[in-house]
Amino acid sequence: MIEVENLVRKFKDFTAVRGISFSVSRGEVFGFLGPNGAGKSTTIKMLSTLMRPTAGSASINGYSIEEQQDRVRRSIGMVFQDPSLDERLTARENLFFHAMLYNVDRRLFRQRMREVLEMVELADRAGDQVKLFSGGMKRRLEIARGLLHYPRVLFLDEPTVGLDPQTRIKIWDYIHLLRKREDITIFLTTHYMEEAENCHRIAIIDHGEIVAGDTPVNLKKMVGGDVITVNTHRAGAVTDRLRERFGLRTARHGDAIKVEVEQGETFIPLLAREMGEDISSVTLKKPTLEDVFIKLTGREIREESVSAVDRMRVFARRRMR
Repeated sequence: MIEVENLVRKFKDFTAVRGISFSVSRGEVFGFLGPNGAGKSTTIKMLSTLMRPTAGSASINGYSIEEQQDRVRRSIGMVFQDPSLDERLTARENLFFHAMLYNVDRRLFRQRMREVLEMVELADRAGDQVKLFSGGMKRRLEIARGLLHYPRVLFLDEPTVGLDPQTRIKIWDYIHLLRKREDITIFLTTHYMEEAENCHRIAIIDHGEIVAGDTPVNLKKMVGGDVITVNTHRAGAVTDRLRERFGLRTARHGDAIKVEVEQGETFIPLLAREMGEDISSVTLKKPTLEDVFIKLTGREIREESVSAVDRMRVFARRRMR
């Protein structure tokens, strides 16, 4: 559904996207994970024909993003990172305006409007002005608008940024529902680790380059196994038994002993049977996508490059003049 080859985007002397390549299958939820300024939004803008690439090529639903822009635009829906609803209009009027832009037949629009509003549980608020909506309701309406014209690909640029955790979970419930009901491909960007877990596959992007791409499970295997921490009043004896009985390498910090195993859930009962009264507590930590990002880049995802973000904004303002 999406094919990208050596895509590049430069802003004068700053390269925001550095020759990335990837593909996305039909019906897949594909995520771009990376910090602000990594090139996520720039990639979406190129794929949605809002920005021309400096080099490389890409196609959406079989159509070139440079040579068949109109067909690409008919094939996609967009939920932007920044709010894009007209708050003075009602939910129904926002959808009607979108339908006009996409030449959706009026009779089909009425049916389609009911469907998408019911899907995001806003059917009873169709006549209300958007300025009366909460942040989560506005996001749900933007998703409904992006689906109105039956797109084959839905782009979600940081779809839950600024929302509380409960609302973010709810938004993802809608996203999974619409993927199944509408049979569409979803391409999203995010810097939330837990959000990326919802994707079938993830591409980790940093400084405009894809540094890794795979399923969340396979990416986490790059880090290692589960880490089990054993707290004991007999650290020396327990350390020796862990090495002798299980052949494990250990790291001791006072009364705490850390070991790495492949399947922590099944190892803990065995450990309890073997060590019994010598153990006061056991904790299990599984590898996370945050651990993967640190392993690949040497820093946490929150340690974003402010200077790169600022440069992007400066170049964007210059282009608008």
